[in-house]
Amino acid sequence: MSEAASSQLSPVDRRLFLGDSLEVAPRLLNLVLVSGAVSGRIVEVEAYRSADDPASHAYRGQTRRNATMFGPPGHLYVYFTYGMHHCANVVCGPDGTATAVLLRALTPLTGFDEMRSRRPRLRRDVDLCAGPGRLCAALAIDLGKDGADLVLGGGGLQLCSDGVLPPEAPLVGPRIGLSERVGPAAGWPWRFAVPGEPCVSKPVTPRHGRP
Repeated sequence: MSEAASSQLSPVDRRLFLGDSLEVAPRLLNLVLVSGAVSGRIVEVEAYRSADDPASHAYRGQTRRNATMFGPPGHLYVYFTYGMHHCANVVCGPDGTATAVLLRALTPLTGFDEMRSRRPRLRRDVDLCAGPGRLCAALAIDLGKDGADLVLGGGGLQLCSDGVLPPEAPLVGPRIGLSERVGPAAGWPWRFAVPGEPCVSKPVTPRHGRP
């Protein structure tokens, strides 16, 4: 990969986020997430719903931690997990529906030196944003960015398009790392990835299940 990015970045329209998370998730693939001089192309995501999804933070209702999920679409929901990692999610659906899409991996485009300084133990550039925790570290996304407006560029973060369309046939498979406590939801095929992309957090193994 080279230190290059398109000069034709355009902010996305908020209407992109108005659908259900399962509709929005594949639409996010190949969009560019920009954080200052650092940017990366979205290549892997996971969809989460609310009351009908036991794996969702919104499953048991609104709390102080997950309040951003219940807000307007196009904002970033950030949470801290396992006492060590931040995870970033794009809120979608109408205000109050509490659905979101977890950003699992990016292909780095610009700001390699900054990313490497934030992830000094990683030896390969393809690993810099391969996983939700690595992604957040590389782009300096923490709880202070919770609620950032990705359309207007809130908190220095913005979701843009450089003209690369989502794949017509994205890879689809089960979500990753979910506890058996969520039951069948652990196997629902709600993870989407760009085919042939080396920067995904884990190869997608197609599995049939709940649509």
